[in-house]
Amino acid sequence: MLAADTAPALPSPATLSARLLPWFDAHHRTELPWRRPGTTAWGVLVSEVMSQQTQVARAAPVWEAWMARWPTPADLAAAPTADVLREWGRMGYPRRALRLQECARIVATEHGGVVPSDPAELEKLPGIGVYTAAAVAVFHYGGRHAVVDTNVRRVVARLGGKSDAGTATTKADLAAAESLLPDDAPTAARVSIALMELGALMCKARAPECGACPVSAVCGFSGQEVPAGPSRKRQTYKGTNRHVRGEVMALLRDADGPVGRDRIDAVWPDRRMLDEAVAQLITEGLIGTDESGRFELPSR
Repeated sequence: MLAADTAPALPSPATLSARLLPWFDAHHRTELPWRRPGTTAWGVLVSEVMSQQTQVARAAPVWEAWMARWPTPADLAAAPTADVLREWGRMGYPRRALRLQECARIVATEHGGVVPSDPAELEKLPGIGVYTAAAVAVFHYGGRHAVVDTNVRRVVARLGGKSDAGTATTKADLAAAESLLPDDAPTAARVSIALMELGALMCKARAPECGACPVSAVCGFSGQEVPAGPSRKRQTYKGTNRHVRGEVMALLRDADGPVGRDRIDAVWPDRRMLDEAVAQLITEGLIGTDESGRFELPSR
């Protein structure tokens, strides 16, 4: 890795735009449903929340069904929470579904049903962080903001001569990405999404395609070998607390009504793990009980 005082300078916004945008226009993914013309700011917000910790290929069909059923914040705000959790299905981390419904209620009641365009306002919504707020402000409203995810951090780091970025987004990452954006907001918005697309399709973590990369001539890392680094084992799911929680949620999503403890007990053989999972789900508002103590998805 190059020393900090000899690291290549990042390309100018004009140079980067001239090389990156024609490639993006020709190669960006058109199959993602939230990129269709006419997608609302609410649709973009939903897509970003669904894509957190979930592959876009898994999120896409759920997004389409979700938007067909609840196309506006007011629609989702009025929906029974049990229906929301059923539609979420097995995408994982169902608390995201609850946060989305909370967002819908706030947007419907406090913002007249219009998703804010200001990242600072977006960050006030439940579960919306810096990245998601910037993504909505840029991808729908065309604002000039740095949208920095793992892919963008990697691309920017390599433009500056490093093999990869750190494990978490820093203020320096945001500043570096913003320095690559032209002053013109619409063009800056296209550059933001193009950087993300470049990282997803070409400037990959372990196997970057430098020979075909549109910005290789101005990249400080182009042609270098990615260090081996520690192997990353896929996160275990089977047999974990998440697995148990997922089985309980699946049982309740598929049930015609409240279920007794005997059916819950049949979900998992380890009673300690099962009790812990059920207690967590109740605390998080993902499941509840009726007057008879049977388990069910929350009505609101």
